[in-house]
Amino acid sequence: MFNPVKAVRIQRGETLATVAASVQTDVGNLSRIENCKQKASPELAERLARHFGYAVTEIQILYPERFAQGV
Repeated sequence: MFNPVKAVRIQRGETLATVAASVQTDVGNLSRIENCKQKASPELAERLARHFGYAVTEIQILYPERFAQGV
């Protein structure tokens, strides 16, 4: 199962490093968020949603278990 952030990142062909740099977080933090080992802060969720042009919403980022996609 992919969480929404990972799904949209992979769909767009972006790396963890480029997304992390764009939203001002570190790669490890973003990886933990994508693997549901850590929750994003509301501020980071907003930055991620803006980065992806709202293809993924803040609610999907904050509650990934509700929106996980099978791949």
